[in-house]
Amino acid sequence: MLMRTDPFREMDRIVQQLSGASGTWSKPSVMPMDAYRQGDTYVIAFDLPGVSTEAIDIDVERNMLTVKAERRPAGKSDGVQMELSERPLGVFSRQVMLADTLDTEHIEADYDAGVLTLRIPIAERAKPRKIAIGSESGRKQISG
Repeated sequence: MLMRTDPFREMDRIVQQLSGASGTWSKPSVMPMDAYRQGDTYVIAFDLPGVSTEAIDIDVERNMLTVKAERRPAGKSDGVQMELSERPLGVFSRQVMLADTLDTEHIEADYDAGVLTLRIPIAERAKPRKIAIGSESGRKQISG
């Protein structure tokens, strides 16, 4: 149901993970995701721990799904000295090309325990259906 994205973007994602670089609006980091089919629904889950729902933006244009989020540093008060900072901060983004067989008009989004889950129903026109076979006697023949 999903079409693979640009392999160069995947290489950028790996380099960012290894270098520990934070994402910016012009060059966001890629967020990890899982995608699977569950009955007549396609499910995509994005890891976004520590991100508030107000900082998540989900858009669909034609068949391109875009998820952007921003994790800001925790408010620091005077007298706090950071000893270790390993949690990635900044902007995260992921674009996924959705197949024509998905109903992008009825996407549902839930956010729980740092996981954004999108549920996309399979379009009715894409579901298997039986085709009735007519009989020869039931057809009209046109004579010339």
